[in-house]
Amino acid sequence: MSQQNDTPDVRNPWIVDTRELGRRAGLSRTIQRTAPTAVEWGVPDVIVVPKGAEVELDLLLESVVEGVLVTGSAAVRTTGACSRCLDPIDDEAEVELTELFAYPDSTTDETTDEDEVMRLVDDRIDLEPLVRDAVVLALPQVPLCREDCQGLCPDCGGKWADLEPGHGHETIDPRWAALVERFDDSSSGGPGRQA
Repeated sequence: MSQQNDTPDVRNPWIVDTRELGRRAGLSRTIQRTAPTAVEWGVPDVIVVPKGAEVELDLLLESVVEGVLVTGSAAVRTTGACSRCLDPIDDEAEVELTELFAYPDSTTDETTDEDEVMRLVDDRIDLEPLVRDAVVLALPQVPLCREDCQGLCPDCGGKWADLEPGHGHETIDPRWAALVERFDDSSSGGPGRQA
């Protein structure tokens, strides 16, 4: 097993050169590095990994017969808004990764469609699509600031957590509104009051 200091490509830290593995099954190499996102990942106005966010990669590359097996984890900060109360959310997404990057002309390369397996190109691996897809799939569809968030009052828009106990709004059926106004006038000494 080879454990060397990982020196990322200065032009693109997502690219990993695998030539030192030499297509000999059993050789491995660890990768620990930080790579920035080039674009925003996720669902805008819901939850995203912001453009330029630093993704922490902790990976093991293993040479196998059909290619290079990448396993490990990736962690990155996320931002968004609570789907119930709309408060900002600052969280972290961490994903586990396992992916085979097939060698050109290997059986896997020749028997799978282009989009079914990732491939090495010039003995290099591009980790960004793998990490991006895993992180985006791991993001919550309904992000919450906390599990028991009560959300907002549908009438006034106030946060339930900040409102007084028993908070409520009286709603009057529009069909009875004129009658309610008439009774309000008579109880306040208005023109409808009988002596």
